Amino acid sequence: MVNIDTYFARLRELVALELNEEQQEYRRRLTEKGSWLTGSICEPSCRFPIRLGNNGYNALGQITLELRYDINEDELELDFEPGKPVTLFHANGDNIKELPYQGYVEVVGDGMMTVSLPSKAALQSIKDLGERHLLGVQLGVDNTSYRVMSEALHEAARNEDERFARLRNVLVGNAKPTFRSIPRVSFPWLNPSQNDAIQQVVESQEVSIVHGPPGTGKTTTLVEAIIETLQRETQVLVCAPSNAAVDWISEQLMRRSINVLRIGNPLRMSDEMLECSYERRYASHPDYHELWNIRKTLHEGIKGERANRLRNRQTELEIKINADLFNDARVVSCTLIGSAYRLMERRRFSTLFIDEAAQALEPACWAAILKADRVVMSGDHQQLPPTVKSLEAAKGGLADTLMQKVVALHPECVTLLTVQYRMNEDIMNFSSHWFYHGLLHAAPEAAHRLVSPLDTPLTWIDTSESSNSSEDIDTPECSEKRTRTGSLSNSQEARLVIHVLRDYIEMISTQKIENERIDFGIITPYRGQARLLRRLLKMQHYFRKLKHHITIGTVDGFQGQERDVIVISLVRSNAEGQIGFLRDLRRMNVAMTRARMKLIIVGNAATLSRHRFYRELTEHIKEQGEFIEIKTDTDEKA
Repeated sequence: MVNIDTYFARLRELVALELNEEQQEYRRRLTEKGSWLTGSICEPSCRFPIRLGNNGYNALGQITLELRYDINEDELELDFEPGKPVTLFHANGDNIKELPYQGYVEVVGDGMMTVSLPSKAALQSIKDLGERHLLGVQLGVDNTSYRVMSEALHEAARNEDERFARLRNVLVGNAKPTFRSIPRVSFPWLNPSQNDAIQQVVESQEVSIVHGPPGTGKTTTLVEAIIETLQRETQVLVCAPSNAAVDWISEQLMRRSINVLRIGNPLRMSDEMLECSYERRYASHPDYHELWNIRKTLHEGIKGERANRLRNRQTELEIKINADLFNDARVVSCTLIGSAYRLMERRRFSTLFIDEAAQALEPACWAAILKADRVVMSGDHQQLPPTVKSLEAAKGGLADTLMQKVVALHPECVTLLTVQYRMNEDIMNFSSHWFYHGLLHAAPEAAHRLVSPLDTPLTWIDTSESSNSSEDIDTPECSEKRTRTGSLSNSQEARLVIHVLRDYIEMISTQKIENERIDFGIITPYRGQARLLRRLLKMQHYFRKLKHHITIGTVDGFQGQERDVIVISLVRSNAEGQIGFLRDLRRMNVAMTRARMKLIIVGNAATLSRHRFYRELTEHIKEQGEFIEIKTDTDEKA
């Protein structure tokens, strides 16, 4: 029996460890910059120097400031995203001083970002400093999210509401889940496993899980499950760990004519979601014009009995508009952290749906679960987990998601989607065998799809023998190197990847690529390698006319995406067999399952095959595809 107080106290400790690690990392970044601040800094989380642009106001009346900087064309996957906190600093020689103001990113563009600031005084101080010093901007620490998680865990431990207590006991393993009997639901446009998942969603009384491996139609299933639930309930709460994920599922529901009320900062929403944001709906309400006039009149400073009557009417209208917006909505959507937003206070829902639950920190989930009688989680715990920066917190269990725990505790609550519509079956089979007990099978329309009838879906280019003697590949050895930012790169392997990509394109022809709109993805686990690959690709005139067909990024950046052809650069090449975080096999599962018709892996089989997963993968490719060894007379150096 799990002790509830101990369980949630431990989670709070882990949240505190993670916050402390983020704060320390932030300080380290700021301190380290002072030792080599002689030129520009263009990192995923830092820009220096910056130039101050125009200032103004955003839709919420907050002061905004435009920051401009030089573009590093090799930069990939910026950490700066709308809604993330940033701090500014100024440098004088090797001395760096942080400004005492935290802003939030609103817009990120080419060579610029717009941030919101807390006050006019902050804006003026920044302008004054900008006239005397070089300024920079770097990613800050989101203290608000940690506060919300800690408070949610405290409330989850002491909340004794009977229905919530029952749900809490099931989720931590102190009680068994229960199910009700519901007549069979069936949708002819869904496959049997998708229909099974929806059946379990409507029958579950505490928790159910839709486990959706890559390409199995998880979003389609979840949308139908939400719509079917709305046949029995007036309103549901739909959450996800990120704004992008919330927007995606909300957009799918809107396309099915579901009234969605999107809660959160409109500046962090996609353009498509603005129309259903709380703020936009509030301003569009029939009574808003009267409310606006009252506010304007009160702002002019009137006194006496008339002012009191207007204030009472203002309160009455605010309550009415708020109630109308929530009462009209069938789905209320927000991030997990956003469920603690002021507007959501005292709101309760019969059912909470958490999309991408396998990427959500457990403490964030509890913030939303506090508002629900039952929870439906959707995701794939065999893909990338949430990022945890503190090694101690990760070892302590913060990297283990609530979805993972429930899958282990209550397998009867899990429905695996088993038909995948994305990949050629030869690409799918190894992932199915290793991660999904061999239960996946490819839909007929995807099973045998190839870029070319003469092609094979799987190729491994083995760099174990180091370099190739061709003119295109002239580096003397194929070994990994540590970059200045701490990432890894492998220059010879990067050149080989570009060479392989060009050969493949020439084999299928650029005309075919244009006519059939074939797209390519180059994936690598390391940012340093992604940066190098992008630089090498830009150096070759051959690829310029195809640049819109080719995307380069890290595994993390590619989760949720897919391409016709995927080339993976694994980077690791050393005599000791060290493979770093490639030991997290979920990373490789994501990389391999992005490919629809062709998967090419470039890597040192000798280094990687010391791990059973990669050894079996190379054997699988030898049997089902092509295994090509790059021969050389030069021995690899560690």
